[in-house]
Amino acid sequence: LKPFFSSRNVKCLIICSLCLGLSFLSGFLHMKNKDYRISESHKEPLIPPMPCHAKTNVMFLKTHKTASSTVLNIMFRFAERNNLTIALPAGQLLHLGYPRTFLAHFVEGFEATGQNYNIMCNHLRFNPLEVKKVMAANTFYFSILRNPVPLLESSYIYYKNSVPAFKKSKDVNEFLASPAKYYHPASYRENIYARNIMWFDFGYNNNAEDDEKYTQAVLEEIEQNFHLILIADYFDESMILLKHALCWDLDDVIYFKLNSRSQDTVQTLTPESEEKIKVWCSLDWKLYLHFNQSFWRRIEETIGLEVLEKEVGQLRTRQKELMETCLSEQEAVGKDHIRDKALLPFQSGAANILGYNLKQDLDNRTLRTCQRMVIPELQYMSYLYTVQHPHKKRKQLGLP
Repeated sequence: LKPFFSSRNVKCLIICSLCLGLSFLSGFLHMKNKDYRISESHKEPLIPPMPCHAKTNVMFLKTHKTASSTVLNIMFRFAERNNLTIALPAGQLLHLGYPRTFLAHFVEGFEATGQNYNIMCNHLRFNPLEVKKVMAANTFYFSILRNPVPLLESSYIYYKNSVPAFKKSKDVNEFLASPAKYYHPASYRENIYARNIMWFDFGYNNNAEDDEKYTQAVLEEIEQNFHLILIADYFDESMILLKHALCWDLDDVIYFKLNSRSQDTVQTLTPESEEKIKVWCSLDWKLYLHFNQSFWRRIEETIGLEVLEKEVGQLRTRQKELMETCLSEQEAVGKDHIRDKALLPFQSGAANILGYNLKQDLDNRTLRTCQRMVIPELQYMSYLYTVQHPHKKRKQLGLP
């Protein structure tokens, strides 16, 4: 027998290999041009995303001083437009039992309704086992965090008259110079807003020791309980990420900023105070750092920075259009300048909580749309409670 690797056979092998290579390259180029886009920067997915369906079972953990009132308004409007049921506070409660740890019977009608609620978004202290009694198995869970440095300053102003730890100090910088002098952990219900408030809202001990093993276990548990954590410091970016995660439309996440305060009530933190907050609220600081990283990682892995920038621009353009349509001043105004007292937000502490004036000549349909954009949290909750539970006694808000 002749050896296989004769010169003739080697030539045949080379020719066949070239033919196969050219055939493969031709097919690859054809596939690239016809079906898929190969992204050099990896900002676009290699495979087009599958069509999604809007999620209608959603639980939002409403944290304090994190732009969560604006998110709540978004949730209420979505529920109302889509005829969804909302897990609202029972009786004359304004929150779902807060600051007590949440129990299912804090929800109006839970005994009769069970898991037939679509939306839960009022203040509560998170308790996953009890929340799951109220919400369906396929519920999407999300929440929002804020940098603890501006958050504590906001809490100080908003709760100045009600939190013992804040009352005796002259200003926020004096409080932070020696917080242990004013803060007493035993009075946790009165003082929760003065230290690690986000940690507390998620259901954990805000006075716990900052132990690395403990904090890591908590962060992992939050990741297991929640599908998405947004960042208030990047609110528009958060709304775009939420839109994609829930498969909602742009108009579903359009907003006017609610429960914000006038700039003249903001106290300037010294550099020393800013650093002290990171130590005093170290649990919140670790919580924020961890989920700020996961927030941006989620954006890069799903929609990409280019799409994010484009859609943030669309959101702001649409928001501006609605403000021009709805508002007489095109911006929020101080409490003394709100003409319709039914749209006056609840006022707290030393803060001047802003509201809006609607244009006078709006047609009925536009008026209803605009009213829902600006109605304060308590008034909207009370209205939806009356609609959803018409035979129950109306909530007494003590507001116009």
